[in-house]
Amino acid sequence: MEYPPCVEIDPPGPARCSVIWLHGLGADGNDFLPLLPQLRIPGELGLRFVFPNAPRQPVTVNNGYVMPAWYDIHGMDLLARIDVDGILRSTDYLLKLVDEETDRGIPPENILLAGFSQGGVIALAAALRSDQPLAGVMALSTYLPRALPLDSPVPRHIFQAHGRMDDVVPWQAARDARERLKDMGHQVEWHEYDMAHSLCAEEVTDMRAWMMGRLLEPHHS
Repeated sequence: MEYPPCVEIDPPGPARCSVIWLHGLGADGNDFLPLLPQLRIPGELGLRFVFPNAPRQPVTVNNGYVMPAWYDIHGMDLLARIDVDGILRSTDYLLKLVDEETDRGIPPENILLAGFSQGGVIALAAALRSDQPLAGVMALSTYLPRALPLDSPVPRHIFQAHGRMDDVVPWQAARDARERLKDMGHQVEWHEYDMAHSLCAEEVTDMRAWMMGRLLEPHHS
């Protein structure tokens, strides 16, 4: 499975922290670029954004149509039959990107993982399979398949956000993921909004506050 090169946005000066942010099904690494000005991240923070691109593969629920996908989706019930091998393969790829950031001089505690929908599954799974002291995870409009083998070696700080009218990833699936994460000992900051399977301005404001808190004071909370 070939993973295309990442889209990267470097800070004006030296990079001191990184966000690796995964897009959803059928999108690509450019999907969240228009969001960056709204986040208003100060240049002096030295934040590099890394937007990976999912490999193109047939997606069963879309009649086998080939599109960017982190793993296969077998049916509309996201929690029924799960492509565990595909999820673990993309999780390994994301953890390789984390290693590349540390090789470039970014301490692991200054690396945030983020993902929307399918990308959120990979971001969560990667964090829950890693023993690196990551800054945290942003899990946006996503879920956590119970079939995934997760041993959760390190307690994580997780920002989880979901739309009450989400018609792609059911609100209840996100709530179930939240409860599972809390039961595993992770610290979840939960946000829900009057929106569908998307982002909203209020969410962006909340994400910015959480990101700044985790990256400015990664060792103190």
